Amino acid sequence: MKYSYNKLWKLLIDRNMKKKDIESLAEIASSTMAKMSKELPVSLEVLARICRALKVKIEDIVEIIY
Repeated sequence: MKYSYNKLWKLLIDRNMKKKDIESLAEIASSTMAKMSKELPVSLEVLARICRALKVKIEDIVEIIY
């Protein structure tokens, strides 16, 4: 199973935001963002914080590839 955060990266580009912006908005560590950059899984709590900060649904930021 593989995780793709391409939807999140595209959303950030569309909103003219940087990864650092979402780190501070969602209060997540840079190490967590590094995991996401490597397509590694992160906790549901982290994904929920990102969704809250961006006012989106989870399917708008992450995709599970089987």
